Amino acid sequence: MDVPESGSVEAPDLAEGFPAATHERWRELVAGVLRKSGVAEDRLERTPESVLATHTLDGFDIEPLYTSTPPAADPGYPGLAPFTRGSRPGGGVPEGWDIRARHSDADPAELRRRIHNDLMNGAASLWIGVGGDGLRISRLGEALTDVHLDLAPVVLHAPGPEALDAARALLTAHADADVPDGRVISHLGLDPLTTAATAGTRPEVTDTARFAAEHALRYPHLGLFVADGTLVHNAGGSDSQEIGAAIAAGTAYLRALVDAGLDVADAAGRIEFRLAANADQFTVIAKLRAVRAMWNQVLEASGVPADRRAMRLHATTSDAMLTRRDPHVNMLRTTVACFAAGIGGADAVTVAPFDSAIGLPDDFARRIARNTQSLLIEESHLAQVIDPAGGSFYVESLTGDLYRAGWGFFQELERAGGVAEAIAHGELRAAVDRVWERRRQDLATRAAPLTGLSEFPNLDETPLVREADPGRIEPAADGFPVRRYGQDYEALRDRCDAQQAEAGHRPTAFLATLGPVAVHTARASFATNLLAAGGIAADVPGPLADPHTAAEAFAASGHRVAVICSSDKVYAEHAEALARSLKGAGARRVVLAGAPRDAYREAGVDAFAYKGCDAVALLRDLVDVLITDPPVSTTDAQGASA
Repeated sequence: MDVPESGSVEAPDLAEGFPAATHERWRELVAGVLRKSGVAEDRLERTPESVLATHTLDGFDIEPLYTSTPPAADPGYPGLAPFTRGSRPGGGVPEGWDIRARHSDADPAELRRRIHNDLMNGAASLWIGVGGDGLRISRLGEALTDVHLDLAPVVLHAPGPEALDAARALLTAHADADVPDGRVISHLGLDPLTTAATAGTRPEVTDTARFAAEHALRYPHLGLFVADGTLVHNAGGSDSQEIGAAIAAGTAYLRALVDAGLDVADAAGRIEFRLAANADQFTVIAKLRAVRAMWNQVLEASGVPADRRAMRLHATTSDAMLTRRDPHVNMLRTTVACFAAGIGGADAVTVAPFDSAIGLPDDFARRIARNTQSLLIEESHLAQVIDPAGGSFYVESLTGDLYRAGWGFFQELERAGGVAEAIAHGELRAAVDRVWERRRQDLATRAAPLTGLSEFPNLDETPLVREADPGRIEPAADGFPVRRYGQDYEALRDRCDAQQAEAGHRPTAFLATLGPVAVHTARASFATNLLAAGGIAADVPGPLADPHTAAEAFAASGHRVAVICSSDKVYAEHAEALARSLKGAGARRVVLAGAPRDAYREAGVDAFAYKGCDAVALLRDLVDVLITDPPVSTTDAQGASA
């Protein structure tokens, strides 16, 4: 077959015969679909896409459609100010990002073995916790015996009064390894703001900055301070609060280092930023792009030349998103988070092992965490494209929204006298707590679902057991809290598991499945899933013909909680009678799977289980009843019924 020369054939018009696509035409189609879904007409008369918008904890909306208008702000070029598109012109091409392994073992011999294992299998740098209940500072050099410290830098994590002693020990380890001062590339990890916030004390930065500045003169490539936004993230704060607080911390450390005698550009280069990456991949990508532009703005105002304003950014997968229940799902969460961190241009990434929320990770979990990054770099080739999200209408718009919200929060902290004053006087904690309450409500109503915990839980799982992690720092009573998104559901699961271990049976609710299987199955499945999220089993008797039969079956079961499950049509005819019958048969709580109605309440329904209900409040009440009022035996129940 002859192939025509290039340019000799006119390209076909693939849109020929189709109506022109316009924003207004799209709105008409959206309104038509929403109208059929029962959306009120007055909401559709305005912009119908607002019905589909998602309001964020940061105060702006995620729209269902993004276009090139209005145009986003110019993000510049990779490696150039404002560094939205990355801190290096070549991005991660071809080597990828720095795979940073975190360690918190207290035993130096075990830590030495695990460090060697990580470095021989893909890790490029180490993040090591020392002090407190963890590794003794005097044993740090022993743990680092096999590490080529001029090739594999160490970032310290020593949150407490021992931070300066830990820094001295790290530098001594370099000297003992004969690493020249000019080739020391490790990081002291100094972060007195986070230390004070966690301990509930007033931050003091000046003395630490003097110590850092003294050592900076001797070690030209030594990292000094970490501006850690994960303090806010792990307390339940929003993305804009996280990046705003991180920039405020970086600014505080910059001022302190300059006051201690460092050149402002040199000081800026000695500060590393740390942010959390969770499973909300687009927000993570935009957050990392926005925070670099924010730091560029601070350094520009500080007189730092444009070619020295690039941020060193470390992303670590979120501790807050990890679950103790069904923990293998955490592998999926951390994979998505790592993907987003790489796409967003993080310079170093730490993936938490899937069992980190339970205790000290084992070797298998560490291997999976390490190989997650290697797979994304080596097999998925994520690092072979520079800023792959750049130009996306959605990502560019979201980057701008987060920049504005984050900058606004940074300015709030500056107006409070700086982040140290905001920590000391409680303004930062109060702002984060307000967001946490809103986030907690989203989690409770399952508007923010947790797969394997609040959705599709596995009651039959065998919980993993790990030894306590000595590197886990418990905040003081008046310190900044550490929260996990699944903590309320897991507390309920723990109570029910304890009941099962003590009494030999799991708290169980009876499902009053009225009508044929096809009629009650949908709501019975919904109720079973909801109950399991709190650790409650469901006793499903099968089709029940009428309220009398259902009440008899309930009484025979010996249970104390009944959940009515059927269709709206059956409810209209039988729900009120069934509720009265169940109460008469001894039900301490009657729950109806469906929308609330006053008539059902008056008939004896205590609560309603429906999409958007406060699942945590409902489950907590049911667990209280089931644990304090255990079931009677079947024989006793049948006798009482007779």
